[in-house]
Amino acid sequence: MKFRLITLFATLALSFAAFALDLQSAKDQGLVGEQTNGYLAALKSTADVTALVNDVNAKRTAAYQQIAQKNGISADDVAKLAAKKIIAKAEKGHMVQDSSGSWVKK
Repeated sequence: MKFRLITLFATLALSFAAFALDLQSAKDQGLVGEQTNGYLAALKSTADVTALVNDVNAKRTAAYQQIAQKNGISADDVAKLAAKKIIAKAEKGHMVQDSSGSWVKK
């Protein structure tokens, strides 16, 4: 019985790891895109994509606020500067938002 439980938990852990979506994979698959406001957007709404976007954006918000506080500027200004850099460095084939708000493949 104990062996079966261990096997079950190991199988579940491996299956969650296999379905977990990382940022690079999401970008490669066109599931997410970089917005001009410095945040990631879900281009396809699934639980994994939404969770990933929420996680990435929460980390970005914290980083933008920290940088803004250190430099005496607004977090929105930091986010906009970050957006320009992120979009400029986006890999070919990844989705980015253009200045009109449309999604384009870089």
